[in-house]
Amino acid sequence: MQVQVHADDSIQGGDSLAQWAQEEVNAKLSRLKEYVVRVEVFFSEVDALKGTGGPGKKCVLETRANGRPPIAVNAEAEKVKDAFSAALEKLRRAVETDLDKVKDKNGRESVRGMEDTV
Repeated sequence: MQVQVHADDSIQGGDSLAQWAQEEVNAKLSRLKEYVVRVEVFFSEVDALKGTGGPGKKCVLETRANGRPPIAVNAEAEKVKDAFSAALEKLRRAVETDLDKVKDKNGRESVRGMEDTV
């Protein structure tokens, strides 16, 4: 699984942040590594965090899975770690839900996931 990390200039951490994010993605999505091809992580700062009015951090995660449309989720929090953790959990649930749509209740490929072969 390929993990790419992007951060705007207001986010501190550099290579250590990218390494940490890659390790976390690989650990949390390890069960889905045959299905997920690539995950892109985007860190940025938001002007005003809802509820607190203060500046916050935003994390957007986008994944590409085999033969499926991309899935993107985001989360905002006061700290980069909290925004990333929340977004990663949302992404895991979204990918598992998408994977369930491709398979029927017995684990076989569903017609929903099949391409037109005619």
